[in-house]
Amino acid sequence: MRKRIGEIYAYREMVASLVRRDLKGRYKGSALGFLWTFLNPLFQLAVYTMVFSVIMRSGIEDYYLFLFVALIPWIFFSTSLTGGADCILAQQDMVKKIYFPREVLPVAYVTSQFMNMLLSFLVIFAVLAFAHYPFRPLALLCLPVVMAVEYGLALGFTMVMSAATVYLRDLEYVLGIIAMAWQFLTPVMYAMEQVPQNVRWLFYLNPMTNIINAYRDILYYAKVPRLETLLSAFLIGIVMLSAGWIVFLRLQRHFVEEL
Repeated sequence: MRKRIGEIYAYREMVASLVRRDLKGRYKGSALGFLWTFLNPLFQLAVYTMVFSVIMRSGIEDYYLFLFVALIPWIFFSTSLTGGADCILAQQDMVKKIYFPREVLPVAYVTSQFMNMLLSFLVIFAVLAFAHYPFRPLALLCLPVVMAVEYGLALGFTMVMSAATVYLRDLEYVLGIIAMAWQFLTPVMYAMEQVPQNVRWLFYLNPMTNIINAYRDILYYAKVPRLETLLSAFLIGIVMLSAGWIVFLRLQRHFVEEL
């Protein structure tokens, strides 16, 4: 595994080139261009806020902030999962013609989505500052840790899905349904306290639950996440990244034949 990581590092310029190409080409030809990076989450925020603050009232104070600080990380994860499933197929000519560590493709795709999330966090901080929400420095120090854990988790899932989609093309379409159901089973639009106590343990089996709770603790409640929340999220992220990498290495042996 260490040798493989070193090989990917040697191809870091290729990763950077793919990330730049994705970021530049995502909204190429559109009138607003890169502004859609900020407008997309804002439009989603407006819809969810109207539904849960006006129509189906949640009763949560400043619900738009409660939702926003969790929605942006969720968009990163779900986009990595659904869009990343196609990252090998989309570059099949490259895969068939030249040698490079195949992990470069999911790494580049997830990194591109991660950069997109970081840019969206500028909007989060601007909205929090405008609403006069406090920023606790000690809590903010935990934010890079939570982001790194989510990156590892997203990369692990993307590796599995991108490799599996080469063999099962329908998986690309099924993932959209899975991601939608997954969002409703993750405390993005509601608080964990609203989940019935007798089934709450099921929600904690969801690897994204502790990550979303950690983001909300840091940004909405302005407090340091509980140690068990951070440790649980960290362990799940490491396990999923390791498992995803192992599965990818096994499946990538026959990519050329399948493509």
